[in-house]
Amino acid sequence: MRVLKTNLDGVLEVFPEKFEDHRGIYIETYNRDNYKEAGIDIEFIQDDYSKSHRNVLRGLHGDSKTWKLVSCSYGELFLAVVDTRESSSDFGKSQTFILDSKSCNQVLIPPGFANGHYIISDIGIFNYKQSTNYDPESQFSYKYDEPKFSIEWPFTKEPILSTRDSQAPFIS
Repeated sequence: MRVLKTNLDGVLEVFPEKFEDHRGIYIETYNRDNYKEAGIDIEFIQDDYSKSHRNVLRGLHGDSKTWKLVSCSYGELFLAVVDTRESSSDFGKSQTFILDSKSCNQVLIPPGFANGHYIISDIGIFNYKQSTNYDPESQFSYKYDEPKFSIEWPFTKEPILSTRDSQAPFIS
């Protein structure tokens, strides 16, 4: 397993080992001992996934207590991560990633960061492990096109949004 630091403090990109031959790909997507040995000593207690079609954008969402380990098990998606900790000198700083089922890369997102993803392929499955149970009351949302975040989303027409995301606030 390869673990790379990113431009955002605490956000890591993880490349698990994979085995590929004429039959396809085998990958161990998570092994607590291997992740702990690599410096990722977080107890994940909930797994979720979302399946969406092309041009769907989910996010920017987060909370102040949950670690997330995210990946794409089918298709291809564009992931944006933003430091939304108002006390941080990096507040508003963002970084983007391409997650897909070929590279099998993962991104570790600390508490206090928002993330959103946009489906590039016909269908995309976004997987995430969480260190806490989902708590809608502790969630925050920001508008995906918040100017202070400077995210260059890869679409040319308006994305498909949920009501929550279309009504998310801009920073005042």
